[in-house]
Amino acid sequence: MDSLIPFTTSGSLVDCVDRKMLVMLRDGRKLQGVLRSYDQFANLVLEDTVERIYHGNAFAENWHGLFLIRGENVVLMGEIDLDQEDEVPLRQVDFHALEPYHKKELEIKKEKEDIKAEVLYQKQGYCKEGGEGDGY
Repeated sequence: MDSLIPFTTSGSLVDCVDRKMLVMLRDGRKLQGVLRSYDQFANLVLEDTVERIYHGNAFAENWHGLFLIRGENVVLMGEIDLDQEDEVPLRQVDFHALEPYHKKELEIKKEKEDIKAEVLYQKQGYCKEGGEGDGY
């Protein structure tokens, strides 16, 4: 009967090693790279890592190379389908050209989150977050 229980610890990442993965972090960054290693805390080592940013129908990549990610910062992780990777209906642009637009979107999002947090604190009695700036 124990064999029917799904394996949900970091050991379930064993099938993902040496595969191209998308990792979304608590701060909203989206990283793509080849998973080379992990440990019992789900700390990850990605190789040939790029950070992707999006705005409208465009995206840009910033190359980081070898990247170590602390497991507690991972929100979402999934395998990239290499057969469909190039069929993305977005156009690639230079990272430095898209970065100002991306930063502006992040500022607007943060302002909205701050307003929402203040309303929840003042009118609904919720406590404020610990200053980490994320909802995870």
